[in-house]
Amino acid sequence: MSSLKGKKILLGVCGSIAAYKSAFLIRLLVKEGAKVKVIMTREAGKFISPLSLSTLSKNPVLSELTTADDSRWNNHVELALWADLFLIAPASANTIAKFANGYCDNLLTAVYLSARCPVFISPAMDEDMWAHASTKRNIQLLNQNGNTVLKVSHGELASGLIGEGRMMQPEEIISLLTNYFNSSQSLKGKKILITAGPTYEAIDPVRFIGNHSSGKMGYALAEVCIKHGADVTLISGPVNISVPSHLKKFVSIKTADELFSATTKAFVIADITIMAAAVADYKPQKTAVNKIKKKEGELNIELVKTKDILLEIGKKKKKNQLLIGFALETENELANAKEKLKTKNLDFIILNSLKDKGAGFGTDTNKVTVIDSGGKKKELPMKMKTEIAHDIVNIIISKLHA
Repeated sequence: MSSLKGKKILLGVCGSIAAYKSAFLIRLLVKEGAKVKVIMTREAGKFISPLSLSTLSKNPVLSELTTADDSRWNNHVELALWADLFLIAPASANTIAKFANGYCDNLLTAVYLSARCPVFISPAMDEDMWAHASTKRNIQLLNQNGNTVLKVSHGELASGLIGEGRMMQPEEIISLLTNYFNSSQSLKGKKILITAGPTYEAIDPVRFIGNHSSGKMGYALAEVCIKHGADVTLISGPVNISVPSHLKKFVSIKTADELFSATTKAFVIADITIMAAAVADYKPQKTAVNKIKKKEGELNIELVKTKDILLEIGKKKKKNQLLIGFALETENELANAKEKLKTKNLDFIILNSLKDKGAGFGTDTNKVTVIDSGGKKKELPMKMKTEIAHDIVNIIISKLHA
């Protein structure tokens, strides 16, 4: 049975010469047993008839926020909640820019901003538009926001030029969606615990010891695990990132002690634990009750070690549990990571190096090496943390099915 059978696919069609491909796409989706509803922009209607797409999808095609006589509105929230997946194909440069920057001036953009389901975007435009820095920046924003942007094809363009920018062929899109829905069940029923972000260790009510962790890697991992059907508990230090939708549980912490307490409690029932948080190794022995005032002479703060969370849960790890740690190193990277892998009883360790520009704290990109308990290494080249998260989760899935 097709993995698309019974799936509710919302198709957005933008103003592009590639709009004719949406008719073939609908036919293939319906043939696979999917339920299809279509939203068109005004410009899309100049390239392909709404009647054609309505006939093929067996549903009315919508393009305006209200009906022609303004007697009722097309509820964009209901449309977004209806869908199992939102596919925009073709996606014009104009609509991509609107999505990336939060514009909401038509039905399609209103539905996009209301969507909780996975969003797949298939761009279509001329090569110069596709290569423009603005478009590249918008694509990057879409990826950061958890969307899946499909590749463009190389070939003859509407301008008559030969180059990149063609919309992916409908058959290829169907194959991608099929694979997506197949893989989305690969972690179904698994309880996954993920820690993310920094810890803050108070010096006084105003100041603290912390680090530059943004939490982006841990949050990206949570998003991907959710997409694969897992029940995800996310324990997070202070970050400026929206909490992922469809989490099983979210726990906000500040200190290493709070992280220790929350993690050891949640670890007991976790099938897979990914420790991506950057935990302070030391904390002030005493926290001042009032703000420390500047005085003559030096201020000495005595530090004590925080609890080694990874070591403690590694001791308690059962045979049916997977434990994954992170190592951010500045020297002897591989040797230090392997030592941590062994002493903490990990199944995998993910090594970052601050020597790699664009990797580590605060960036949207990362470059890591994944090392398993047998010493086997897999190097993941520099790319978006959202993409690195997909690669890491796929490695975990391969381990489960080995």
